[in-house]
Amino acid sequence: MSRRSEAELVRGMIEAYRHGLFPMADPWTGQIGWYDPDPRAIIPLEEGRFHVSRSLRQRVRSGRFEITHDSAFDEVICACARPEKRDGCWINDQIIAVYGILHRHGRAHSVEAWRTWEGRRRLVGGLYGVAIGGFFAGESMFCRPEDGGTDASKVCLVHLVEHLRRRGFVLLDTQFRNPHMNQFGCVEIPRCEYKRRLKAAVVMDVAW
Repeated sequence: MSRRSEAELVRGMIEAYRHGLFPMADPWTGQIGWYDPDPRAIIPLEEGRFHVSRSLRQRVRSGRFEITHDSAFDEVICACARPEKRDGCWINDQIIAVYGILHRHGRAHSVEAWRTWEGRRRLVGGLYGVAIGGFFAGESMFCRPEDGGTDASKVCLVHLVEHLRRRGFVLLDTQFRNPHMNQFGCVEIPRCEYKRRLKAAVVMDVAW
């Protein structure tokens, strides 16, 4: 893909996110669809609204994991796409390629968790998403408990929220609500309210 084509793709993706849309691949056909759910799930970034259990706080403070940003984006998204991770994964090769381009253009970001033992540094958890102004769209996360990564993705989420707060972000989109996100205080809001918040967030002078 030429540099001009990449730039056009990035502009198109960012414009879609600005209007509340996000892509997912059909797990069986591979076709890409655009989604705009109602209601929309978010994790509130206001102080006291993001829930972290005592055990997770202890895990974060233990220093068990080395946390980095944007140091292994391709590895993170590929790990999120593992077929064994969930039935019918929506992250296919086309999605991986597109978000890799967004990352190279400074629009998609990752948080990584590492462990080192027996002289080898291993990626044991992570997450990725898209940032526009004061808005962050969380896309997917993974962990590898078999490699010592129990709770690694949760620790990455805690670090993400802390980072977003420090930088001045105001909207963290999780798209859909599920039991895993509920433990962190995820809430659903009507699409019209989400669009109102999104419109204000994407024009903020905030950088990753």
